[in-house]
Amino acid sequence: MSPIHSCAEAGSAWFLRVAFLTLALLVSFVTAPARADRLVLSVSQQTVSISSSFSGAELVLFGVAEATDGAPIDDAPDVVVTVRGPAEDFTTWRKAQVLGLWVNTDSRTFIGVPAFLTVLSNRPTDEMASLAILRREQIGLARNIFVQRVSGDFADVVPSDPFRAAFLRLQSAHGLYEENPKGVTFLAPRVFRAEVRIPGAAPIGAYQIEVKLLRNGLISATEQATFEVRKIGFEQRVAEFALNDALLYGLAVALGGLIVGFIANILFRKE
Repeated sequence: MSPIHSCAEAGSAWFLRVAFLTLALLVSFVTAPARADRLVLSVSQQTVSISSSFSGAELVLFGVAEATDGAPIDDAPDVVVTVRGPAEDFTTWRKAQVLGLWVNTDSRTFIGVPAFLTVLSNRPTDEMASLAILRREQIGLARNIFVQRVSGDFADVVPSDPFRAAFLRLQSAHGLYEENPKGVTFLAPRVFRAEVRIPGAAPIGAYQIEVKLLRNGLISATEQATFEVRKIGFEQRVAEFALNDALLYGLAVALGGLIVGFIANILFRKE
C-alpha cells in the first residue's frame, strides 16, 4: 500500500471521528434539560373547617425557589399555582325553544373534573411559554383537561365547545373556578406568596396545590402540597350519621317532619 493511500485513509478516519464527536456534542446540547430548581412550599393551614356560619376562608401559600446547582437565582421566574378540589361529575344542559317553551334538549356530562379550580400566577399565563408547553402542562384555566362523555366515548374537546364554555362560565359564576394573573406576588427574588380564596360553597374533601416554576419559557421545577376542607360540629355529625346509617337517618327525617307538621297544625288550627 502506498504512503499516499495510507495517509488518505488515516485522514478520512480522523475526519469521521471529529464529525461524530461534534454531532454528539450538538445532540447533547440540544437535548440538555433546563436548569433544575427546587421549590419549598408552606401552606398557612392544613385544614379549612366549615360550620353553619362559614362564608369563606383564605389560605396563604408561601414558596421559596432554590437552585439545585447552587447558582444564584437572579433572573425573573414565572410562577403558576393551580389548586384543584375533589373530583366530581357535572352535567351541562342546552336549552332550546320548543312550542314556545324553553326546555332542556341536549346535555353533556363532565367526568371526574375538579369541583374547585383556581389558577394564580404572577402575570398572564399566555405570556409565560409556548402554546405547546402551556397545553401539555395544563397551565391556565382554559387549558385544564375536562373529560366529557361524548357519544359513548370519553375525551376533552376544543376550548370553543359550547358545553365546555358553559361549564366554565357556570363554575366561575358560583365562585368555584377562578383565574387571577396577579395572584402571585414576589416578596424577594426567591420568595413568593399566593392567596387562595375558598368560597362558602366550596365542596368538602381533599384539595391539591400544584406549583410550577418557569424560566425562559421552560418548566424548571414542580412541587405539590395539600389541604382539606371538612365540616365540624353539628353539621359534621349529621353528615356522618347520614352516611353511616342511611336508613335510620331517613326514618329520623321522616319522623321529624311529622312532628313539625303536627305541632304546626296545633299552633295554627282555626277554632
